[in-house]
Amino acid sequence: MTWNPGSWRTRPAKHQPTWPDRPALELAEKQLSMLPPLVFAGEARTLKTRLAAVADGRAFLLQAGDCAESFDGFGADAIRDKLRVILQMAVVLTYSSGVPAVKVGRIAGQFAKPRSSATETQDGTELPSFLGHMINDLPFSEGDRLPNPDRLLRAYNQSASTLNLLRAFTKGGFADLHRVQAWNQEFVASSAEGQRYTNLAQEIDRALRFMEAAGVSSFFNDTATTEIYTSHEALILQYEEALTRQDSLTGDWYNCSAHMVWIGERTRQLDGAHLEYFRGIKNPIGCKVGPDTTPEEILALCDALDPDHEAGRLTLISRMGADRVEESLPPLLEAVKKSGHPVVWACDPMHGNTFSAESGHKTRHLDDVTKEVAGFFHAHAQTGTWPGGIHVELTGDDVTECLGGSSDIHDADLGRRYETMCDPRLNARQSLDLAFRVAELLR
Repeated sequence: MTWNPGSWRTRPAKHQPTWPDRPALELAEKQLSMLPPLVFAGEARTLKTRLAAVADGRAFLLQAGDCAESFDGFGADAIRDKLRVILQMAVVLTYSSGVPAVKVGRIAGQFAKPRSSATETQDGTELPSFLGHMINDLPFSEGDRLPNPDRLLRAYNQSASTLNLLRAFTKGGFADLHRVQAWNQEFVASSAEGQRYTNLAQEIDRALRFMEAAGVSSFFNDTATTEIYTSHEALILQYEEALTRQDSLTGDWYNCSAHMVWIGERTRQLDGAHLEYFRGIKNPIGCKVGPDTTPEEILALCDALDPDHEAGRLTLISRMGADRVEESLPPLLEAVKKSGHPVVWACDPMHGNTFSAESGHKTRHLDDVTKEVAGFFHAHAQTGTWPGGIHVELTGDDVTECLGGSSDIHDADLGRRYETMCDPRLNARQSLDLAFRVAELLR
């Protein structure tokens, strides 16, 4: 079938808001389509090259960031702290495993979330569910919960500001490997895993000094900068279509809202609008797959999204749950391996391990998160395939949303700093805990 950026409109689109003001939506789409791209086609192609190395077992994907970005919590410090945690995790993974970490943030566009119910009822009043700041607002009132297309433009503007700051941090000296010790935060440095990181940072510093003394540093000028790419779930298709542009060099179409976009478990129907949109863009793309996915389904997804068997094109993100991963994942690994699709396999150990604590807070336990990652690695060892990466929801803030870890968060602690708008996130200490455990598995 002939593809164009709007051909998804002929297919059923799941988890889309009901926009009450269609003329306002059309105006917002038109305005977005005339704004500059947030990222460039050449950057997306570079990321695809990096992911091809992951698919070949020569690199490891670290995809991490907020479950849902907020208009309210936006600021330079929050972006810096989130980046710092990702850099710390990448250093642990790279130095411990000997393979480069490809860093992709859930950032600069992660403003929308699918919900299990389209509406929410409180005290007998039914209103639309909160769908993320790109659509509506969290307070339970008719005005806040009404989908507002002006928020699409605000999401674009915040994404542009975030990208500008990320580029400044990664190219302006903040990401210099000589500063790995300076990345430590006080509440991380005071923990057991923080001290372990401090020791590792000292080893890296000694290695860099040796390289400089030996005259090797001239060959490694990029130690002062790093690459970080952006990604989000491409849920709201009007926004994604408006930011889809034709590359002047190749004539191919690219989603220019992020370097990488993915399809969620709830919107990957083979005959659906999201799959129709994704099959035509040339970005590296991801697709979430759960424990009930069959080998036939996953092969159909691979054939639809990666018809040319292009390394770095498709990342399959498994979200199985700690107790099901070792049973459910191997048949999928075997099927894809036999098909010849050179995919990246990444583990999302967060979404299959969510539960309600006794306090009523939705939470996850770090032990379950690490158990699923270990099961993911074991499944790949069984099938002789490469466990290519992890996909994690985290924050640089000292929140208390997930249980366990070196910070020893218990149920009674959750209400102290439970700040997420949607799903619970690992804090910086817990993220570092996870990085060291993944590094041990990689070794």
